Amino acid sequence: MSSRADAAAEKRLKILEASIHVFARQGFAAGRISDIADQAGVAHGLVYHYFDSKEAILDELFSERWELLVTMIAQTADEDIPARDKLALVAQFIVDSYHYGPDLMKVIIVEVTRAVNTFGKTHLEEIREAYDLIAEIVRRGQKAGELRDEIAADYAALAFYGATEQVLTGWIFDLMPSQEEDFDRAAAFIVETVCGGLGMPAH
Repeated sequence: MSSRADAAAEKRLKILEASIHVFARQGFAAGRISDIADQAGVAHGLVYHYFDSKEAILDELFSERWELLVTMIAQTADEDIPARDKLALVAQFIVDSYHYGPDLMKVIIVEVTRAVNTFGKTHLEEIREAYDLIAEIVRRGQKAGELRDEIAADYAALAFYGATEQVLTGWIFDLMPSQEEDFDRAAAFIVETVCGGLGMPAH
């Protein structure tokens, strides 16, 4: 890659990183291109050189992170380990994504996956892909006799991802403790709540 291409890639990345902070701090609706330019320390017009609109920026932020998640779930689904362990790996990946990139995950959750606006709706197919892969993990676990088969796999997938997303929302709004040990514990609790439930073992 040429030095000019390197410089262009670096400026584009700088704009994306600035956008994360602006959207997380001000919200997508209130955040302006000028705010992003100021945060990135670049000229206003340079942002438009790389992105047509702030919607295009949000689309890029979401698509990059979501593709990583979908790829990870797909790879995990094919591993030769019990279904519960697969779900634990997925939960840990999502929790770690928030732990090490809280602003980006806040933007994705608040502005995309939980949004009922046009932008959220345009990404329903991508969002559904992650749900479908989690459902496939459950379905294989049921077929192997590892998980109860009276619970629909699609419903279990929604419950699993819903629980995970709500835990992240708790951190976003400072409703839950967020010390180092709380992140690993949360991932374990999510899996146990969905797979084990709250009922007492039958005697």
